[in-house]
Amino acid sequence: METLYDVQQLLKQFGIYVYVGKRIYDIELMQIELRNVYEGRLIDKETYLQAWRILKREHHIEESRQEGGTNG
Repeated sequence: METLYDVQQLLKQFGIYVYVGKRIYDIELMQIELRNVYEGRLIDKETYLQAWRILKREHHIEESRQEGGTNG
């Protein structure tokens, strides 16, 4: 698992489809859903941490893009 798409595919295995319409919000909701899947003991700790790192990285990238002056 290396990309945001991979995390989306992991969540899809549990019937979780996330699309809010704004990428940063999608990532935040995926973080919540990932935590729920982990707390429900549906994935192991290693998978959870790997997916969590990807989501944190992508969230940081989106924050940087927004701060970089993109309007809208």
